[in-house]
Amino acid sequence: YKDYILVMLFLKYVSDMWNDHLESYRKQYGGDEARIRRRLERERFKLPRGASFYDLHANREQENIGDQINVALAQIEDANRAKLEGVFRNIDFNSEANLGKPKDRNRRLRNLLEDFAKPELDLSPSRVTEDIIGECYIYLISKFASDAGKKAGEFYTPAPVSRLLAKLAGPQPGQTICDPACGSGSLLIRAAEEVGSDNFALFGQEVNGGTWALARMNMFLHAKDAARIEWCDTLNSPALVEDDHLMKFDVVVANPPFSLDKWGAEHAGDDTFTRYWRGIPPRSKADYAFITHMIEIARRQSGRVAVIVPHGVLFRGGAEGKIRKALIEENLLDAVVGLPANLFTTTGIPVAILVFDRSREEGGANEERRDVLFIDASREFSPAKAQNVMDDTHVAKIVDTYCSRAEVEKFSHRAGPEEIAANDYNLNIPRYVDTFEPEEEIDVAAVQREIDRLEAELAEVRGRMKGYLKELGVDV
Repeated sequence: YKDYILVMLFLKYVSDMWNDHLESYRKQYGGDEARIRRRLERERFKLPRGASFYDLHANREQENIGDQINVALAQIEDANRAKLEGVFRNIDFNSEANLGKPKDRNRRLRNLLEDFAKPELDLSPSRVTEDIIGECYIYLISKFASDAGKKAGEFYTPAPVSRLLAKLAGPQPGQTICDPACGSGSLLIRAAEEVGSDNFALFGQEVNGGTWALARMNMFLHAKDAARIEWCDTLNSPALVEDDHLMKFDVVVANPPFSLDKWGAEHAGDDTFTRYWRGIPPRSKADYAFITHMIEIARRQSGRVAVIVPHGVLFRGGAEGKIRKALIEENLLDAVVGLPANLFTTTGIPVAILVFDRSREEGGANEERRDVLFIDASREFSPAKAQNVMDDTHVAKIVDTYCSRAEVEKFSHRAGPEEIAANDYNLNIPRYVDTFEPEEEIDVAAVQREIDRLEAELAEVRGRMKGYLKELGVDV
């Protein structure tokens, strides 16, 4: 019921926001309805007459309530095309497959409307800020993700990992930020928060229509209406294109699906945008297809890329090994960060973050930097019931080490190109960061003496116990 609950939260919020503004203007302009209407026309969101949550709540007992909700959402789309066109096309409140036969469906929808009508869920801006609404939306997405198992990877990246990735990418005021596999958009929002001002532009692409709709609503609820989120297949038909060329961005972040099968390798050789000139990734694993795309859309000589990958990306051979070698020899790879296992709801395996920096290219500000920073953060977590969690302390330690490019014993190491070449361009982190802890030396002779003492003491105790039992008349 993820889509139904999140859409209803959105409808309730925009209805409360509209009513809040309407009441404010009535106090300001008295009974001048024409003036009030003109003022409402300048709002960033328009709520058509009859499409409010409260209109639907009033009709909650009617047998066609599912149809009424669908009509209201369609009217909201039509009135706010620039922000919401197509957002509700994949959600059907009259679906028998999802909500049951008419009697059961109407009961569920009535309960949903009544739950959101409770006084404690008054979402008026005069009572609840946009920040709280937006975080509530992300919180609900995280809760749905915890119940969704592997399917959660389609729409959610855990908040601490999103924060870490955003901080490593380091977006600055005035920059463009893109996530080509943006899911519900939470990672993009975290990246925007790192800017520290409203001077940025957000872009995203998402292949799943339902998840794309979540991202669009997420942007609206976080007052990031101007974000351009496209519904498309990033690898086969990217939509962020200008003049037949891929758009370029200052910062590119993503948590793409791990080792996606059947991603379109058979057509990659004829790619319109010639992204795969370093080599075509294998048909069964799209990891380097996403990495290649991200690097190609990063602005030359200045763009930065931060991407979450499975560990196999660090060492697999074949076509992937060829691409990995090319990226290293181009001096694009800036850092490899190994994360703890069991951070994601989708998988228990440990993952890594790769940071690529195009300012290391010839002519870039960091063209003299030749080393790659390896960070083993596999022990930076707090164990929790369902999955491990990275807190602010863990994130800060990783970010501080990355920014200072410090070498910390058993935690980080800067490897030069010769060292990486000597390892045959294998980026497996234990090859560069030695986390071996020597075992405590054991004095075998002392242990044996202690065993002998304990056995003698035990024999003495048994002898005394046998005597006590005889005194009690117990036959032993």
